[in-house]
Amino acid sequence: MRRLRALSEEECYLRCYGAGDVMVRVVKLEPRRPRGLARITGEELRRLFELRLDAREAEVAA
Repeated sequence: MRRLRALSEEECYLRCYGAGDVMVRVVKLEPRRPRGLARITGEELRRLFELRLDAREAEVAA
């Protein structure tokens, strides 16, 4: 059988499972934001973490 157009996810689900259930719904996902644009080194991460810990200890001591 030749298809005239591609089926959407919703159409495929309906063909496989019928009308479905009230518990099932098709949702559209937003595209993911690109990762890794603000890469830092492990050493920078460790230093920033130590600064946050020191600031927290200073708040507790005061």
